[in-house]
Order: sequence, then structure tokens, then C-alpha cells
Amino acid sequence: MSQENSILKKRLKARVDKGNLRTLKITDDKSIDFTSNDYLGLARNLTLKTKIIERYATNPDLNGSTGSRLLSGNSIQIEQLEVKLAKLFSAPKTLIFSSGYMANLAFFSSVPQKNDVILYDELCHASIKDGCRLSLAQKISFKHNDLAHLKTKLEHLKSKCTIYVAIEAVYSMDGDFALLDEIAHLCDGHSAKLVVDEAHSTGIWGDQGGGFVKSKGLENKVFARIMTFGKAMGIHGACICGSELLRDYLINFSGPFIYTTAPGAFELVAISEAFEFIKENQQLGITLKRNIDLFKKEIGLSSAEIIESNSPIQIIKIAGNENAMKLSLYLSKSGYDIRAITSPTVPLGQERLRICIHAFNTEDEILRLCQLLNAYFKK
Repeated sequence: MSQENSILKKRLKARVDKGNLRTLKITDDKSIDFTSNDYLGLARNLTLKTKIIERYATNPDLNGSTGSRLLSGNSIQIEQLEVKLAKLFSAPKTLIFSSGYMANLAFFSSVPQKNDVILYDELCHASIKDGCRLSLAQKISFKHNDLAHLKTKLEHLKSKCTIYVAIEAVYSMDGDFALLDEIAHLCDGHSAKLVVDEAHSTGIWGDQGGGFVKSKGLENKVFARIMTFGKAMGIHGACICGSELLRDYLINFSGPFIYTTAPGAFELVAISEAFEFIKENQQLGITLKRNIDLFKKEIGLSSAEIIESNSPIQIIKIAGNENAMKLSLYLSKSGYDIRAITSPTVPLGQERLRICIHAFNTEDEILRLCQLLNAYFKK
């Protein structure tokens, strides 16, 4: 056996021994979905699917884009969509990427320079951290949503360099919101450039799903926004919102943009139609928020067990991989698909059950889930 194979096997065995080996699981369509990021149900919406297929069928473009946008992959269709998205997000310009992960990688690996500093919330998504690792800038984390800690970091770095502050609108593993107003104010006072990942807020907050920043009227206080279409929008892709200068810079210096095949016509049609669908079906957002309120009202767990959240992501803390997976299995036997989030995805001792509320979940499904959870923790 080669040394390389030995190392791979050793590392995988260590995961098995710790009970945190990741494996792929095919989703059971018969289970009640409380785990996916399909918050508005657009990924399964047959009306939207029909609209996408019908529009695509009349589209004269090729199936694939045939190359990167700097070669043969650019089109009138993609540029028109970027103009449409810029208007929707109240941004000067947008630039489309294949996913939110690639958009974060593109921004953080290329925009911050060697003598710059990236201050990022410690709970930021792995894609932001991976982008930071590729950057030549200095990377410093601050405590989650801790304004005093962020202010101390900003004061220490004042006027010494260009500072980028990276946060998420809604944090994917805790479900809580960024303290956006306060952080924007701090950044403004210290001439720092605020970057907001809106992966879990795109489509839900803001007029026509324009996002959390837009709902707060803070578009002009944010240097860049990463809007992701793979969650509430139910499709695939992402875009970066920012100035014309930022867009031109990314086109010229961002590897994940320069060297990636452009999205094909079907993906562009899907993005456009998904936002049109949200505009025409605003009751989906109202239903989602009503379901979130119902869950929060009926769940009887103590504050030590549940993280306070007004987003679709509801977190129940249960330390230990085995304990978290045991609770997930308990719910699975009652027909609920809810996944345990285990270390190393979250820090050791911070394992949890991640419950995602959707617009399509029924009142009976939510009430029954709360009954099961309350009974489990009473034992």
C-alpha cells in the first residue's frame, strides 16, 4: 500500500472512531421535509417548473454557454439578467456566478490586497473562510455578533490599511441575524468596507425577495452583497452586487469568474422566472413567517436547548455527535427528515439539530414535530 493511501485511510478511520464520518444520503421523498433550504418551496413548485420549461423551450440560445464569459460564453441574455437583478437588489451592478460558494471564493480571493485586513465573523460560512485563505490579506476573526469585539479590532487597525468586514445576513448554522444596523454604523465610522453574504435571506426578506440589506434600506452602506439562488429561490447560481468598479475588477482579476464556464440558457431562465414567481406569489413569504411563529410558540424547550431565531433556521443544541444523531433518528422514525449537524461541521460540543421551517409545511406537521421534541426532552 502506498504511503498516500495509508494516510487517506488513517484519516478516514479517525473520523469513524469519532463518529463524524460524512456519507451521502439520498433524500426520502416520503419523509416530511424539515431539513432542506427550500424555504419557500420553489424547488418543488410545479407551476414554476412549468414556467421555466415553457420559456426555455422558446429560447433560441444553445443548451450550453460553450465557454467562459471572456471567451465565447457571454450573451445578451446574461447581461440583461444582470441588469434585472441590479434593479431588483437596488445595486449599481451585479455579476453572476455559478453558486454562492464560487461568488464568495471569487470576492475574497481577489479583492482584498496584500496589505489589507479581512475581519470576519467567526461563524461565517466555509466559502468565506476558504476565500480568505486564498487571499494575500491578513485574516482576523471576531466573536459572533459581538459589537464590542468588532469595535476593538477596528480601533486597533484604524487608518493603517483597507479593512473588509465580512458577515452573513442570516447565519446558516445558528439561524440568527447579523446585527446589521449596528455593524454598518461601525464600519461607516471606521471607513471599513462591509461585505454581506445573503445566502439565507435572498428571496425571503426585502421587496420582491431583494434581501435583508434591502429590507433595512442599507444598500448604500454595504460595499458588496453576495446573493445566492440555491436556497429560498429553489434553483442554482448567485451574483455579487456592487459598484461598476467592483464588477470590472472581478471580471479582470477574479479566477473563479475568469476560468469558469458561463451558465447556460436554462440556468438563466430559471433565475429570471424564480424572481418573477416570488413577485407574483408574495403570500409564500407571509406563510413562511406564520409557520416560523407557530413553531416558536409551540416548542417548549428551555433557552439552554434552543437558539433564539426568527429565521426559518431553528436550532436545538444537543452536545455530542451520537446524541444529535440519536435525536435525528428518533424523529426519522416518525416520518420527519431533520438532520443532525455534527462536529467538525460545528465545533466539538456544539452539535445540534438543524430544523428548517418552510412555507409548505402544514400546521399539523409543525404541531406534531413540536410535540415529539417536547416529549423527547422531557424524558
